[in-house]
Amino acid sequence: MTRPPPCSWAALALLLAVAAAAAVAAPPSAAPANNAGASRYNYGKVLELSLLFYEAQRSGRLPADNRVAWRGDSALGDRGNNGEDLTGGYYDAGDFVKFGFTMASTTTLLAWGMLSYRDAYKVSGQLHAGLGALKWAADYFIKCHVSPNELYGQVGDFALDHQFWGRPEELNMSRPAYKIDEQHPGSDLAGETAAALAAVSLVFRAEGDKEFAALALRHARELYRFATQHRGLYHETIKQAAEFYESTDYGDELTWAAAWLFRATNESQFLDEAQHHYSKFRLRERPNEFFYNKKVAGVQVLLAQLTRQREYLEAAQAFCDFTVDQQKRTPKGLVYIDKYGTLCHAANVAFVCLEAADAGIKPSKYLAFARQQIHYMLGDSGRSFVVGLGHNPPTQPYHAASSCPDRPAACGWDAFRKSAPNPQVLYGALVSGPDENDLYIDAREEFVYNEVTLDFNAGFQSAVAGLLHHELQSASGSDKQQLSGDSKSMREVYLQRRRRRRRNVLMYKEITP
Repeated sequence: MTRPPPCSWAALALLLAVAAAAAVAAPPSAAPANNAGASRYNYGKVLELSLLFYEAQRSGRLPADNRVAWRGDSALGDRGNNGEDLTGGYYDAGDFVKFGFTMASTTTLLAWGMLSYRDAYKVSGQLHAGLGALKWAADYFIKCHVSPNELYGQVGDFALDHQFWGRPEELNMSRPAYKIDEQHPGSDLAGETAAALAAVSLVFRAEGDKEFAALALRHARELYRFATQHRGLYHETIKQAAEFYESTDYGDELTWAAAWLFRATNESQFLDEAQHHYSKFRLRERPNEFFYNKKVAGVQVLLAQLTRQREYLEAAQAFCDFTVDQQKRTPKGLVYIDKYGTLCHAANVAFVCLEAADAGIKPSKYLAFARQQIHYMLGDSGRSFVVGLGHNPPTQPYHAASSCPDRPAACGWDAFRKSAPNPQVLYGALVSGPDENDLYIDAREEFVYNEVTLDFNAGFQSAVAGLLHHELQSASGSDKQQLSGDSKSMREVYLQRRRRRRRNVLMYKEITP
């Protein structure tokens, strides 16, 4: 990664059955789904490829069902200061540092999307892969949490890492590990990791894996107490984070973690603490963005969903109304929040406003907004911004491993300087995106346009799942009859939708704006 902060009509026919464990041996179809009445874009394929991107970012010993042929085991020597096993997790971007803060934020957003839109993952055949992506991150966080008040938040030295351009399987430099503890606290890092593990515990509990859910929740509880009892900003201890992933406050992470723990436990003390943090840290004011360093919008929407209290409902509506009606846009309609991670910012607000819509807040307006933003990224802008998908997708993402030729050919800085498409297709990666005038340069060295990172895909993937969920919910009887005839699968989807509707009636009483 080379980032200056901060980031980056009818129903879809249910013919998105794709094998969850199937290897992607040939490029996916670039054409949108063309079924009568279907969305212009195949959301299920987008989910599939986004999850492949996360698999391409895996560090450590890869599983037997690895689907990315050009990736192998890497960084098997990652260790803590006392020899703790810190293998696993995800590389942050096109380089090979593992940043816990953004990895945790990514995980929370992916888990939230899977909790809200499980049917989208199920019908598209991506539930298994989605669960695998979450568990890969959660297993790593649990390894990093070596004692109740001790958490490793970074593995790898950025200065050393950026002297190397090549494959992660061939890393040959020292990879130091950096942690927070009682004497060197990081409430933001510990809080966000607690939120991620609490959200993951909910996902796996719903899937029947009570043992892993309980393990994740235990670590989430401990990390939240560590975050609240030992206050501080993590980048003051993990110094490199100040340059790349600075955190400007920790009040939003404390509130976020407490809210997720309340959802995971239904213990009133966590809601009390979330509301206390919300007031103490003055989170009621309308934010302008939602990303790894600014989670207030997510806090407002989550508390609105959990409590149905007017204060949070109105705050969530104020943020989404501002975003839809007043936020700066490019000439082609993309919400423009920052020059770096342009698409990440737009996808994140699309996702959080979809969650607001699911709380009964202006659902038609916010759904239309999310659809417009995501469709811009998939092709309505005149091109796709997702590697390996659609019309004229990016071919030179700033990503070392995918720029390398097939092994055993050597790979080094010549691969970076080569003006040609990356030999390995980094399927599913959402690039940083265009500038305020919709200008985009598909060149590897232009990282402001062509960077790829874990957090760029998180809100994007969850927003895509949300759009597919809403297409499934609005499916008419005639749409269902266009299916391939798998009546058992059709009934399963139908029953899932009925159950979800009943839950929504119980959980979310629609408000009048």
